[in-house]
Formats: sequence, structure tokens, C-alpha cells
Amino acid sequence: MSAYGDNIWGELDEIGDGVRGKRLVRSPESHLVAAVWELEPGAPPGPYHLHHGTDEYLLVLRGTPTLRTPEGERVLAEGEAVQFPRGRAGAHQLSNRSDGTVRVVIAAYHGTPEVIEYPDTGTVIVGARTEAHGGGPLELRFPPGG
Repeated sequence: MSAYGDNIWGELDEIGDGVRGKRLVRSPESHLVAAVWELEPGAPPGPYHLHHGTDEYLLVLRGTPTLRTPEGERVLAEGEAVQFPRGRAGAHQLSNRSDGTVRVVIAAYHGTPEVIEYPDTGTVIVGARTEAHGGGPLELRFPPGG
């Protein structure tokens, strides 16, 4: 994605396959982040995942996305807000099975270190903003190449 945006109704960057997005402005030292996302009808959903170090919050601006959680699937309404706590209870995936474009804001408080788990594939990503032994931020993927 390109430079940060400062308007939730502003132009978004083309990500591909019917997905557009834009990170919203934040200060470099902040752990609070947000992004605007659009999904065209039938766009492939992001992976089903959960965070062990991050709380997330979803706000539906336009459209009726389908949300998958450990409790099953449900269609969200425009204006609906959903919180995803850390751990299994916060597992989620968003898709667009409707006939119209979906636009959402996802905000998160990204703690460090962070562990992201992808239950459908068995992949786990571990990351930290602190410098790793080999230099640079820590990012490990298990299984490797997963």
C-alpha cells in the first residue's frame, strides 16, 4: 500500500483480486493502527486467523460482509461494529458474498511481541518490533514456508 490516508472515504490502493485498501495515518511510535478495506463481490476472503497479542475492531461502513468466527458465520449490517479479542475467541475472516461493494475500517492495538495463528493451514507467525539477534525486526513463520 502507498502512503497513509487520513480520510475513511478517500481513494484506496488496488491490492488485487477485487480488494482495495489504505492504512490510515498514525505516528511511528504508536501501537494503535487502522486501515480501510474494500471487497468487491466475490473477492477472495482474507485468511481465517487470530491474534495472541492484538485486539482488533471492525466497523462496517458500507455493504453487508459475511463474518466467520468460532461461532459460525453471519452477515453484518452497515454500521455494525465487532470486536475481536486476543486468542481463540477473536478468530475471524471477512468475505463479501453480496452483490455490492463492502467497505470496512479495521482498527487494532498491535502489541509486541505478536503471534498470529491461521487455524485452517496450521501456520503460525511470530513477530516483534524489537531487534532480533540477527538484526532487524523479528519475524518467524511456522512451519517454515507455511
